[in-house]
Amino acid sequence: QVQLVESGGGSVQAGGSLSVSCAASRYTSSVDCMGWFRQAPGKEREGVAVIYLLTGYTSYAASVKGRFTISQDNAKNTLYLQMNSLKPEDTAMYYCATKLSGSGGTCWAPSVYNYWGQGTQVTVSS
Repeated sequence: QVQLVESGGGSVQAGGSLSVSCAASRYTSSVDCMGWFRQAPGKEREGVAVIYLLTGYTSYAASVKGRFTISQDNAKNTLYLQMNSLKPEDTAMYYCATKLSGSGGTCWAPSVYNYWGQGTQVTVSS
């Protein structure tokens, strides 16, 4: 069992920056990837950024590429998402998630993730 606890987020004006963190109760060698997802009211949950734990390779949704940065601190079992140049359309609940190696499928599909945090709200005003 892996518990994920997000922190950070909040409210900011367009063009501003925010950072969210995700503390994992433990990292395990069986983790394939971790990701940040977001869900706005009335919309489906969508992938924002993914990091592959073995290689450190990162990947971003087109809508956030160049503005968001996903990173990890293995010593602290913590995943981060730095968000710059925020736009009102970035407003959503942000979730971190962990996918185990035994789960098939792409790391961009929310359905393949095994563990989820409770979410943290990010609100960007114009």
